Amino acid sequence: MKKTLIAIAATFALATASTSWSQQVLRLSHNAAPGNPKAVASQKFAELVAEKTEGRVKVEVGGSAQFGDDVESLTNMRLGSLAFSTNSQGSTAGVVPEFNVVGLPFLFRDLEHAYQVVDGPVGAKLDEAANKKGLVVLALWDNGIRHTSNNKRPIVKPEDLQGIKVRTPPDTMTLDIFKALGANPGPLAFSELYIALQQGVFDGQENPLMNVYSSKLYEVQKYISLTGHKYETTPLLASKMIWAGLSKADQAAIKEAAVEAGKLNREMSLAADTELRSKLTEAGVQINEIDQAAFAAKTKSVYDKWSKQYPELVELIVSEASK
Repeated sequence: MKKTLIAIAATFALATASTSWSQQVLRLSHNAAPGNPKAVASQKFAELVAEKTEGRVKVEVGGSAQFGDDVESLTNMRLGSLAFSTNSQGSTAGVVPEFNVVGLPFLFRDLEHAYQVVDGPVGAKLDEAANKKGLVVLALWDNGIRHTSNNKRPIVKPEDLQGIKVRTPPDTMTLDIFKALGANPGPLAFSELYIALQQGVFDGQENPLMNVYSSKLYEVQKYISLTGHKYETTPLLASKMIWAGLSKADQAAIKEAAVEAGKLNREMSLAADTELRSKLTEAGVQINEIDQAAFAAKTKSVYDKWSKQYPELVELIVSEASK
């Protein structure tokens, strides 16, 4: 019965996709709290779409998972019942596994290095893979270099993660990294994370500082260790079904809006990465550096695994990152 209902929904979406979506209000979903770079840039994207399409296409933004969490949004886009989502790399990788490769451990020197890599041939390959799953990559925004917080102790060397329960996004790459480091990782939706940390379901979590700050995770975490273990994009995705119903002119305008809003997102992320350390310290969180060479050595097995699964893509991203 469930498969029949999905088939009916998909058939309806395909039928409506052939019609023009001009002068329609199209929904965009994201899970970020107000003030987060993802939230601010999503609103900017909506403003730019209305401006660049001269009002033919309007975007309604539903933040804080108002229109569903990231996983739900991906399903709804593939069915044609949601137009856009500024999604997470982890959830997107559940549908398009190639996105996992961007999160290979200790791959990028800094944020600008990561932007340089994902904006080139790597991004084109990810869009190609997404298209096969009913999604269109409009732009790859930023979700920062990720660090680890917990309530047990400062994490300085890999051994300090032994036995610590770490919440991760629902993506295999992050789970692989923390298993290799000796932690006890488990996936959970971001919208449920604060309560889970408060109640002790997890000892810690991993996120960029901007997410820790905007979602007030520092209120329920004692230590932040600057592990910098991986980078993640924020894929701004469109439903391929709905996208097909837009005119070429509106498609071009929306892509322009996506890139322009993405610049704002990245500017805010770059600023947050340095400014928030002092704010978090003032809030009572203890922040420490790590022995990165020791961490990188412990995660070599992650490269071995993913090189077997996606040899060409891993070779491409490692090559681009080495330039």
